[in-house]
Amino acid sequence: MENSKQLAKASPIILPASQVDSAATRRGFLQNSTLLAGTALGAGAGLGAMALPAAHAAGDDVIRFVLIGCGGRGSGAADQIMNTKGNVKLVAVHDAFEGKARDAVKRLSARHGDKVDVPEDHFFSDLDGYKKAIDVDCDLVVIATPPGFKPQQFEYAVNKGRHIFMEKPVATDAPGVRRVLKSVEESKKKNLMVAIGLQRRHEPSYIETIGRIHDGAIGDVISQQVYWNGNGIWYRNKQDDQNEMEFQTNNWYHFNWVCGDQICEQHIHNLDVGCWVKDAYPVSCNGMGGHQQRENGDSSKSQIFDHTFCEYTFADGTKMFSQGRHLAGGWSHVGEFAQGTKGTANPSGEIFGENAWKHKGKRVNGHQQEQHDLIEALMRGEIYNEGEYGAHSTFTAILGREACYSGKVVKWDELLEKGRDLAPGIDEFTLQSTPPVVKGEDGKYPIAVPGKYSPFG
Repeated sequence: MENSKQLAKASPIILPASQVDSAATRRGFLQNSTLLAGTALGAGAGLGAMALPAAHAAGDDVIRFVLIGCGGRGSGAADQIMNTKGNVKLVAVHDAFEGKARDAVKRLSARHGDKVDVPEDHFFSDLDGYKKAIDVDCDLVVIATPPGFKPQQFEYAVNKGRHIFMEKPVATDAPGVRRVLKSVEESKKKNLMVAIGLQRRHEPSYIETIGRIHDGAIGDVISQQVYWNGNGIWYRNKQDDQNEMEFQTNNWYHFNWVCGDQICEQHIHNLDVGCWVKDAYPVSCNGMGGHQQRENGDSSKSQIFDHTFCEYTFADGTKMFSQGRHLAGGWSHVGEFAQGTKGTANPSGEIFGENAWKHKGKRVNGHQQEQHDLIEALMRGEIYNEGEYGAHSTFTAILGREACYSGKVVKWDELLEKGRDLAPGIDEFTLQSTPPVVKGEDGKYPIAVPGKYSPFG
């Protein structure tokens, strides 16, 4: 199975900013990375492919970045980038809703002063405004939109030769994952930075513990349990002045075409850790779940499940068991656990058994650390590419969702090749478009019924 052994290695060790060379190193790297891309493309596609804008046309040591998606995670990522030691500047913003973009800039300006330099003509909105933002002279694009929109935004940024930080998950369906993987290959040809917001991969406690597991501290990993169990998530009621696309885009967590369900949007973190521990991705999954408590069971408000349980199977027959839910009053737990032939482990920092060990280093904020690593690497003139494991971990979540929705055993290869397209024509969507999911005559949104739903449409 092609993707069953995609090794999920930790990000490279990043030197502190104090050890980074002068601005000349930074400036040269940001200029040359796209020139190298042009050479690589030119070798196979003719001289026309070399006509790319320099990655840092301004020629100074400032890392200019644009923000695509100005919600909590996007604003948070921008804030964390400006908390680094890098000479960074926010120069353009995009959000589906102009008011959110302006509110984000206002808050960030209050915190970071002249690190925010967004002129009036660099505010962009609607669902297609991301192109104009990415077209602005910049080095780095931060993509933090709802996951259904990310494949085309990522593709556009890669085609423009930008370095990229993209939040997880990177898609909501198989066609989106395939599109991201194709763009990842292109980003490698262009020598572009691609960082993905699976921040546990930048936390020393996880890095060291999983490194020890890979070195045999618990023997062969034979089973795992991963959890994202919590009480619930926000819900935004439809406003009188909103059409259906505006409502769904603003209330995106509750629609699969744009969210991917809770297993994709949140539980991906724990699934990613499990695959990282195993150094592999599953070949199949079966699962169960339902929409029992979500918005009091009201399917006129939300179409996603509130609980899922998955049994993932790896190529060697070992298992990873997954619980993801939003159920008020239930057991809340977010974490991972692994069993091996010589011991057990909590991948976040502890090993039990004959090689017992506990991480004693300082705990870090993973969201902040991933931006320290990203900016320091760019300053140092180095890149790393997390796009492949970002896409495969996203697809692990999609595989689980489709198994739970269908109640059937779903195979990785078949789903990746033939899985549903949840939003045909998404590249042409605007806030005036009809969304791909609408209420039926009964006033309710469609919800998957296990035993009747097909992962293949």
